Amino acid sequence: MRPIYSGTPDTVASAAEFPLRVTAAQGILKNLGWRLVGVAKLIFGMNLSLDGYVDHEEFGPDPTLFRHWIEHVRGVTGSVYGRRMYEVMRYWDEDHSEWTPDFREFATAWRNQPKWVVSSTLKSIGPNATLVQGDIETVIRDLKARLAGEIAVSGPCLARSLTDIGLIDEYRLYFHPVVLGHGKPFFAGPRPRLRLVAGDLIGEDVIRLTYVPA
Repeated sequence: MRPIYSGTPDTVASAAEFPLRVTAAQGILKNLGWRLVGVAKLIFGMNLSLDGYVDHEEFGPDPTLFRHWIEHVRGVTGSVYGRRMYEVMRYWDEDHSEWTPDFREFATAWRNQPKWVVSSTLKSIGPNATLVQGDIETVIRDLKARLAGEIAVSGPCLARSLTDIGLIDEYRLYFHPVVLGHGKPFFAGPRPRLRLVAGDLIGEDVIRLTYVPA
């Protein structure tokens, strides 16, 4: 199953130099028609099974949900990735002859999206991405303060780290009618109490539940 969440030269940003890079990113976004007023919301959302596991190889979106993800990727200000999820999503960096028009549309949206990749081991990354090393809290707080709209978080382990320092503003759980019994959980650790703010049916059988910190 194809991974669903989710140029410029490869870059590496330390916490000290990151404000300069974000300022440059702001200029690019303004030229594309974005209105930057801050403060951005940090959103963690993924497809998962009824028993809480994320695994893109076990289930995938129907056409309605796939369209939803296209619009989601097109609409967010950017995405923050951990190493593993970023490497999975690099699938969309290269064209494949068997792709449908919808797949090509998703790939275009993903490639156009600014990406920040948190990793201490990666040495290079793909187009339109910035490698973040060092003080992740300073980097993400700076992003939230300087950018507007929504910044997506990809990967349960990264989401856990950002939750532990109080930076995740919203959780979106896309429940599929599948029970796996094992795998990587959506929540990689205990969370403070959450408050349900929305529930939506997307497509034929996927329920999205949206929570915020209580």
